[in-house]
Amino acid sequence: MSETILLGAVAYDPKVVTIWEGFRAWFAEHELDFDFVLYSNYERQVEAHFGGHFHVAWNSPLAWLQAERIAARTGSKARAIAMRDTDMDLRSVIVVREDSPVHGLEDLRGRRVAVGAHDSPQATLIPLEHLAAAGLAPRDDFEVVPFDLLVGKHGDHIGGERDAAKALAAGEVDAACMIDGNHLAFIKEGTLRSQGTRVLAQTEPYDHCNFTILDNVPAGSVGRFRELLLSMSYDDPKVRPLLDLEGLKAWRPGRTEGYAQLARAIDRFGTIEPFVTRVAGQNT
Repeated sequence: MSETILLGAVAYDPKVVTIWEGFRAWFAEHELDFDFVLYSNYERQVEAHFGGHFHVAWNSPLAWLQAERIAARTGSKARAIAMRDTDMDLRSVIVVREDSPVHGLEDLRGRRVAVGAHDSPQATLIPLEHLAAAGLAPRDDFEVVPFDLLVGKHGDHIGGERDAAKALAAGEVDAACMIDGNHLAFIKEGTLRSQGTRVLAQTEPYDHCNFTILDNVPAGSVGRFRELLLSMSYDDPKVRPLLDLEGLKAWRPGRTEGYAQLARAIDRFGTIEPFVTRVAGQNT
């Protein structure tokens, strides 16, 4: 077998253990020695990545930007080597109740807008950037009502989004921000009433999670890891349950153009600068 490839991932849900244990067994069948380490939050994971504790990170989009910027300041380079098909070309939406008097973004002035956790790209940072780019300054032109659940997990658990949707349904806020797929899911599960809401605005498309490596990894083993990922078939009965748990049909080559919108958001709001500065300082 080749050198063990060690993955870092965040335990945002109990199913994470099932997923990576299953992947470890499948990789072993294909003669790749693979193991994983779980972290409680992405900041701890990113810091450990630069500390050399593992080879590949399964990063949220915000964690990717943290890694990319720390690498740039420390003379290293971060690369996104693969991502899910379902991580590509996503959109967030700003939703109001069907009977709301709010019919355009300007109508949100002076009103209450619910968001997810403050580090959620999909339910907070990207939607607030969309509003700011349209001339509506968060907290100055409208009240931001955060649902700060499980900070450090970058909104992966969607609990903050669901609570924002519940606040909208209860009439406690005038609008709520969420990823478009969750808007549909909240209707399906009954959190939002069918035909009880409408989409006021949607963001530009963006990408979500990716597998990230730094430039000091064992190239051969990581190359084999990526090759095997991209070869996984949804038709394989051993693989399909794992892909279903992880929410994809196929792995795709990594790309980074889809993070531009989030990059603008963190530049505007200063979201990751203190963390990036601290970790970069420890690694120079």
